[in-house]
Amino acid sequence: MALALPGKFDLEALAKRIEEVSERYGLPVDPRRLVHALSVGERQRVEIVRCLLSDPKLLILDEPTSVLTPQAVRKLFETLRKLAAEGRSILYISHKLDEIQELCHTATVLRGGKVIGACKPAEETPQTMARMMIGEDLPVCSHGEANTNGEIRLKIEGLSLPSDDPFGTDLKDVHLEVRSGEIVGIAGVSGNGQQELLRAISGEETVDNKHHVQICGVHVGRMHSGRRRGLGMAFVPEDRLGRGAVPRLTLTENVLLTAHRLGMLWKGLIRFGTARKFAEECIARFDVRCGGAEAEAKSLSGGNLQKFIVGREIMQDPKVLVLAQPTWGVDVGAAAFIRRSLIELRNKGTAILVISEELEELFEIADRIVVIAKGRLSPIKAISQTGVEEIGIWMSGMWPGSEEAREDVNNVA
Repeated sequence: MALALPGKFDLEALAKRIEEVSERYGLPVDPRRLVHALSVGERQRVEIVRCLLSDPKLLILDEPTSVLTPQAVRKLFETLRKLAAEGRSILYISHKLDEIQELCHTATVLRGGKVIGACKPAEETPQTMARMMIGEDLPVCSHGEANTNGEIRLKIEGLSLPSDDPFGTDLKDVHLEVRSGEIVGIAGVSGNGQQELLRAISGEETVDNKHHVQICGVHVGRMHSGRRRGLGMAFVPEDRLGRGAVPRLTLTENVLLTAHRLGMLWKGLIRFGTARKFAEECIARFDVRCGGAEAEAKSLSGGNLQKFIVGREIMQDPKVLVLAQPTWGVDVGAAAFIRRSLIELRNKGTAILVISEELEELFEIADRIVVIAKGRLSPIKAISQTGVEEIGIWMSGMWPGSEEAREDVNNVA
């Protein structure tokens, strides 16, 4: 924070100021945490608070609300309107068309690096703006009934796990089931245990009791990620360049990271032809805009690399697919394509767990939804039996029976 601000600072005084500003705007930030230990969403929160600390005349925000609850979004919008009323200029970059409509006076639409047109959002609909953005009508996700009687493919039972990060979030008595033919969504504000839960599910971190995590009926708590993938699990991490792909490797080489079991190895040697064919099929099937299978991962845009990573996992025909922030920073066309692909995979019988801070996304694709807050999971609900407002409140930890809800009742009493 101090590096971006002019002059010299008393770091203790700055830490207090950071806490005050972050609390005022609903953007909780611990100034003592190390940046490398933060999730992508928490880092974005740091960026927003840093901007607000600098008392800007021009404020540029790029997808700022992807880390916020609906209530915090409204609070941020109130702040932005006040800043604009004070004569400050705000450039707001977002693929969330409802936010553009609610907040912005004018909008400029970009496609393929070119200005396609400008409009007054209040006079448009999300559909007409989406058509300008992608050049065609936005694909519609058809979402039929889930298979409520499918076999349990992923089961987490009584998982309590201390975080290895001193500023991380400990998991506390987590219970969850995901069945064949359904999508379960986990909502929550970044930094509430998502990373720790993902590491425990993927096998990046093993647990002492093997019974805490089951994949397809097998107790895998002590198994590493390779053995879990061998049972039929696939995984899409939130960090595209770093955990999802190696930037300097080609797409063909990146295929080998997780899909090498599909005939790409022979007596310890790599069959690059088979890997290249897989990469080319993924590029064609998932409409990945790139220079071909030999293009380096870092040469792709964020959206195209995400389509490639999601496609690589889907093409392995997994029994269980776990995804974190599957459409983060992806344009509306690519996001719709990814969501539709997940629904098609679910319809084929795959058990899918999606961890996302995009409530709109979870309500579009999930069959059931649960909230994670301070390392605990809320009761699970069918999408048809809840709404954005209720889940937004739960994201602050205030669901029936939670510690926060009991404390609130005691305070009122």
